[in-house]
Formats: sequence, structure tokens, C-alpha cells
Amino acid sequence: MQERLWIGVVAAVLLAAVAGVAEHRRTRRRNIDHVSMVPWPTVQFLSLIAAVILGGLALGFF
Repeated sequence: MQERLWIGVVAAVLLAAVAGVAEHRRTRRRNIDHVSMVPWPTVQFLSLIAAVILGGLALGFF
């Protein structure tokens, strides 16, 4: 059971990293008309919250 939780933690952290890179690329885009439909800061925040919760469950804090 713990292995699955740790896999979820790693997946959530990787998703947060991808969202951070995507947000950086979005803010530095050349053409201002090419907008993104994905709210990357929200995705990053929610995935980090999920990583904290899953990590807490894996360690037995919750």
C-alpha cells in the first residue's frame, strides 16, 4: 500500500515540475496572442498539495 502512495507522491511532484516549466514558458512567450487554456499555477499548487497529503499518508501522519 505504501508503495502506491509513494508512486503518487512522485507523480504529483513531477506534475508540479511540468506545470512550473509550462508556466515559465507561458510567461516568456513571444506571441502574446498564443494563450494557454490551462491554469498552470493552479495545477502546480494542487499537485503540490496532493503530494503533501499523499506523503503524509505514506508516512502515517494522517
